[in-house]
Amino acid sequence: MKLPDLNIFAAWFLIPQTLAMGWVAFVGRMVLELFGMVTQEEAIPGRIVGALILLCVALIARTLMGGTLPLVGSPCGTGYRYGHRLILAANILAAALFTFQLTWHWLPSPDVVMVLSTLTSAFGYWVMALWAIGFSLIYQSAQAAYPASVEKDI
Repeated sequence: MKLPDLNIFAAWFLIPQTLAMGWVAFVGRMVLELFGMVTQEEAIPGRIVGALILLCVALIARTLMGGTLPLVGSPCGTGYRYGHRLILAANILAAALFTFQLTWHWLPSPDVVMVLSTLTSAFGYWVMALWAIGFSLIYQSAQAAYPASVEKDI
């Protein structure tokens, strides 16, 4: 896996974005209204400002925590590469969900919006499972191998 730290950082940004998408957009909208801009509830500027605030929070958390957001895994361990691939797949699906939330206003047909909305909402459920399994595999790759002598005793 090339750039595993970037993959994990993107996950740490996209996890709260996916779980609390409406709240992130609400915070962005409130910040814009504090500065005097009047925006609609589902408007794009609120979503973008909320995402930028979330990105800043993730960067600050990474900086203040001494770089502890990247997972500690062993590249030689079992499941390390597969875990990163699952997290990458989840990141791509979550980015598609986020992109759809920004661009659905421009789609001409309400039928297309309905179908894509259902599809990308399903992405939100799939990415949670992919992230959970991917993080689990990466954490397990750092665990020591089960000693063979213990297997013989059982």
